[in-house]
Amino acid sequence: MSDNRPVTPMLKLYILKFAFRLSVFFTISVLYIRSKIEATEFLKTPIFTVPLGGYSFGIAPLHLLWCMFMIMMFRHIFPGSGSHVSMALRKSRKDTYIEVPGYSESELLKYIKSKNTLAWWVLLAWIALNAVVAALFFTHVIGEAELMMITLFYFIGDYVCILLFCPFQTFMIKSKCCVSCRIFVWGHFMMFTPMLFIRSFYSWSLFFTSLVVLIRWEIIYAKHPEWFWEGSNKALQCANCKDRTCRIKKQIRKHLFF
Repeated sequence: MSDNRPVTPMLKLYILKFAFRLSVFFTISVLYIRSKIEATEFLKTPIFTVPLGGYSFGIAPLHLLWCMFMIMMFRHIFPGSGSHVSMALRKSRKDTYIEVPGYSESELLKYIKSKNTLAWWVLLAWIALNAVVAALFFTHVIGEAELMMITLFYFIGDYVCILLFCPFQTFMIKSKCCVSCRIFVWGHFMMFTPMLFIRSFYSWSLFFTSLVVLIRWEIIYAKHPEWFWEGSNKALQCANCKDRTCRIKKQIRKHLFF
C-alpha cells in the first residue's frame, strides 16, 4: 500500500541536500574524467581572495569543501534541537528523550548487546574494504586524486543510504530506519576514511574530526542506551516520527522484497 501522507519538511530538506551532494560529485567527476590534472587544478586554484592583516589569502574550491565538511561535522558534535535537525541525530540529546513507562531493562540490554555485535561487524567490513583502498594507494596504483574521488563517492553514498537504500541497514545492522539506527553518525568516519592516507592538514583534520563525532556518539550511546531504543524512547516510535525520511527507501525495499 502506498504512502499518501504529505512529504515532510525533513524529507524535503534531505532531498535538497542530496541534490547538492550529487551536483558536487558530478561536477568534480566530469573534470576528473576529462583530466585528473584539470580536476586537481580546479580544486586548488583560488576563486577569490580574502584580505587579512595586510595579506591576501586565496580561497579555492578545496577550502570551501573543507569548510563545508567541517561545519557538517561540528553540527553533529553540537546538535541542536530544532525542527531542522533530524530525530536520528536529536536522539543523542536528553531533552528529546520521551521515556516509555515501565520499559523492560532486560529487553533494552538484550537489544543493545545485539546491536553492538552487529555494529562490530559493520566496522570490520568497513576496515577491510578501505584496507584494499589503502593497499592500492601505497602501492601507487591510485593517487590522492582517486582518494578524493572515493571520499566524494562516500559523500553521496551517505545520503543514498538515508534516502534510497542502505546495505548496512538491510544486511548487517538490521535497524528499521535511520531514526533508530545504531550507527547513524558513523557516516562521517566512513566518508573520511580515505583522508587518513593523505598527509596534510586538511585531510587529517577531516578524518580526526570525524573520529570525534564517532567517539562522542559512542560515549552517549554507552551512557544512555535508553535514548536509542524505541522500546524505551517514545520519540523513536513510528507513530511519533515527524521526519519520515524512510518513505522512499521503504517503497524501494518493498519492490526489492527486502
